[in-house]
Amino acid sequence: MNAMRGSLGALAVAALLAGCASGVKLNETPVETRTPVAADANAGAGAGAGGAPQSQVTTVSVDPNAAAANAPRVVYFDFDSFVVKDEYRSVVETQAKRLNADKGKRVSIEGHTDERGGREYNLALGQKRAEAVARSMTLLGVNAAQMEPVSFGEERPAVQGSDEGAWAKNRRAEIKDR
Repeated sequence: MNAMRGSLGALAVAALLAGCASGVKLNETPVETRTPVAADANAGAGAGAGGAPQSQVTTVSVDPNAAAANAPRVVYFDFDSFVVKDEYRSVVETQAKRLNADKGKRVSIEGHTDERGGREYNLALGQKRAEAVARSMTLLGVNAAQMEPVSFGEERPAVQGSDEGAWAKNRRAEIKDR
């Protein structure tokens, strides 16, 4: 029985050594050696004139809300419409994600119209545009208390002018931090 244990032990050791075998010889592997450099407060001061080279690494903000904070915040509408168009869905989704990430954040959604139509009509249409954006964001999980839809009608045009180009820029809802 002892002879059997001894031969099993020898086989186990042989198997272990065979499994660890490698064709790479450590003596032939190149190794980089460096001499330590003392840290000096003025090390970067002489860069280019015999001093230590300066790093070309640029710092990057990793704040997840930074991109959303700089994302577009304007939704444009067709004439006499308060339907959020598919092409502005990404604007609404990005701002909804930003508000969902920070439940303490509050925004006002300002509805605007072009100059055509009466004052009362434009105020009502601007309110419907602001509420349409707020409703879209609510469907994406934003708490209604975080948003305040308001209308400015035709009172605050983004662009001056009485042509289709100016009117198109004025038919909008803007999402602004409060």
